[in-house]
Amino acid sequence: MKLDPQARAVLDRVARANLPSYAELDPPAARALYRDTRGKLSAAPAEVARVEDLDADGLRIRHYRPLGSEDAEVLPALVYFHGGGWTIGDLDTHDVPCRELANLAHCAVLSVDYRLAPEHKFPAAVDDAVAAVRWVHAHATALCVDAARIAVGGDSAGGNLAAVAALVLRDAGGPPLVMQALFYPATDMAADTPSHFELAEGHLLTRDAILWFMGNYLRSSEDAGDWRASPLRARNLAGLPPAYVVTAGFDPLRDEGQIYAEALERAGVAVTYECFEGMIHGFITMAGVIAAGHHALYRVATGLRQRFAALA
Repeated sequence: MKLDPQARAVLDRVARANLPSYAELDPPAARALYRDTRGKLSAAPAEVARVEDLDADGLRIRHYRPLGSEDAEVLPALVYFHGGGWTIGDLDTHDVPCRELANLAHCAVLSVDYRLAPEHKFPAAVDDAVAAVRWVHAHATALCVDAARIAVGGDSAGGNLAAVAALVLRDAGGPPLVMQALFYPATDMAADTPSHFELAEGHLLTRDAILWFMGNYLRSSEDAGDWRASPLRARNLAGLPPAYVVTAGFDPLRDEGQIYAEALERAGVAVTYECFEGMIHGFITMAGVIAAGHHALYRVATGLRQRFAALA
């Protein structure tokens, strides 16, 4: 694999800025750094029909309606969980990809402001993710979304939460999900695949940062073996909704994303897997400077749109 020139330009830009590692900062400072740096790499926010922040029984959810939709149009829905190592990131850092997904998939996107670590340790974010899906399903009529066509998605830590929510809801008997859209998901807290060591430095997401994020999120090392933290360790992956899994070739999480996709497929789950070989972790939020960010969003949104259409 060869590093994409636009990804290389981002890495060079980061190196010139000489920014501190997240692991050197306290969580509030890390959140501020992430908001500042990611905003400079994002594409311009696409126009959508409507955006509103909702109170979902104490959880804040941002509701996007795609451009060209009518207020009363009943749309399929994607419940989305932002990335950021369960520690950083928020509704604003992921506003741009959520807008793009809404327009491209012609669906409502409901982006979830789940509780962050270390103030709220595992499994708080999992509980919030599951509660958000249940709330959307329960309020489908008021939201003008189709309760029978709800998908989950997320990037990185958010991909982890989407995968775990799908498992929890399967075991709880619903509400049913129709798809899971996972961008470079974290799937195993062991962090011991070859890509974790081959790409430990120099490709934006470092091993030190990964260990810092996990240390913030998990209560103890024992939590790493819990499938709600490491969905790859779930005993049974059968009966889950179809998955679209995207990885990046120069991402420490590359291997565990691929391994999860392969495990889903072995369990009989329909999977579309794509590795954007020249990309680095986080690239869908860098679409202002990395064209492949748009490409990945387009491909996953097309998969969502096709799945929604098949169930209409």
